[in-house]
Amino acid sequence: MSRPVSRIGRAFPDRVEVRGRDLTGDLMGRLTFTEHFHLLLTGQEPSDDERYFLDLLLVSIAEHGLMPSNVAARMTLAAEPDSLQGAVAVGILGAGSVVLGASEACARLLERGGDPVEVTRSMHDHGERIPGFGHPLHSPVDPRAERILALADERGVSGSNVAFARALRDAVHDVWGRPLVMNVAMPIAAVWLDLGYPASTVKAVPILARTASLLAHLAEERDEPVGFDLARAAEEAVGYE
Repeated sequence: MSRPVSRIGRAFPDRVEVRGRDLTGDLMGRLTFTEHFHLLLTGQEPSDDERYFLDLLLVSIAEHGLMPSNVAARMTLAAEPDSLQGAVAVGILGAGSVVLGASEACARLLERGGDPVEVTRSMHDHGERIPGFGHPLHSPVDPRAERILALADERGVSGSNVAFARALRDAVHDVWGRPLVMNVAMPIAAVWLDLGYPASTVKAVPILARTASLLAHLAEERDEPVGFDLARAAEEAVGYE
């Protein structure tokens, strides 16, 4: 049996190596956190476009108000004020196929390809949700999605996946018989794939981004608590029989 191998990092008594580079002698003071994350994730420092769009995608998905992940985290911290890490974990565990985590399902859909109308009609006929479409708030467009697509076009990184995402948008409109907003998850996935990254890593973007937002919400929760108010509002909103 071969020995297990990790290529990410290793600590020594006098230094730390990250992806074969000296942490203090090479990386600290030179790389931004975004660049360091890219190095950790891929083993390579990003190109200008990779850095630009990783920053863009992280910013696009980091914050969206009192969504379920932030509400759950705040309520957890209210119940256990000493467990910041537990409250963050609760928020991240909510990164599912409906809220925050849909970009991976979008990437898988884009990877499968096919005729956009046939793909869309098949999902519609089987009663399936089509990832990356629909939003309870944003209408007639998700401004985050439109901005990502515009910048991808402007900087020349839009490729076959962005084109397929747009074709799906048209097909969804025709098959559903009504407009369904393309939400931010689809452009995140499309641009990620067009930059050459695998679908298996796209969910890292919303998870990392939302971690930053959760930490902000939890810092605010400690100064201006609303966690128990949120719990009380939930109690009052539900009827009991």
